Amino acid sequence: MESCKYDVHVHTAEVSSCGKVMASELVRLYREAGYCGVVITDHYYDGFFNSLGDIGWEEKVDRFLLGFHIAREEGEKIGLSVIPGIEIRFTENPNDYLVYGVDEAFLKDYKELYKIGLSAFKKLAEGKGLLVYQAHPFRPGMVPVDPACLDGVEVFNGNPRHNSRNHEALAFALKHHLKMISGSDFHQGEDLAKGGIIIPERIISPPELVDLLKNDRISGLIGLDEEV
Repeated sequence: MESCKYDVHVHTAEVSSCGKVMASELVRLYREAGYCGVVITDHYYDGFFNSLGDIGWEEKVDRFLLGFHIAREEGEKIGLSVIPGIEIRFTENPNDYLVYGVDEAFLKDYKELYKIGLSAFKKLAEGKGLLVYQAHPFRPGMVPVDPACLDGVEVFNGNPRHNSRNHEALAFALKHHLKMISGSDFHQGEDLAKGGIIIPERIISPPELVDLLKNDRISGLIGLDEEV
């Protein structure tokens, strides 16, 4: 059976202001590192969309998806799967949430999701077949939320410039029987391949990713064994 590594927490320089690696380059880096795919989870928050000025929402979403589209085009050339996702921050607090299952149509149909808060978003996500994972919930400045508002938790965050207190995230997920993922939180070169999930087959679409996560078909969490 094939074993594939996917990084499910990756940012592009085209969209995330904290990102330092352009989308086409990060795709090549991950292919060279032996990964089968990445999920582009650029930062979805009020500051990004407000910075785009007085243009229509669909045009703003096109701008938000620029890194993903560039990465996917390059990935098709070199054999790396590139799947869209988001890392959303609501205006209610500084917490971040990784959302899987989104596509371009969803993002264009539902405007300014950062305004509605986690509770309302979770209800919407359930109706649309999306999954919500809290990213690095124990990083300084962030707090773990009501488990009922989550499908899972990022129990290993590989970003070396933050103390994400991964052991506490793991304990929280185990206590509340939440699904678990690992991600590099890739922003620059030193973050490459620091995290990710190991799965039994190659996937190429948001529904395939959701199906895999919902049905617990992850065989390993990259980085977690080394830490715990």
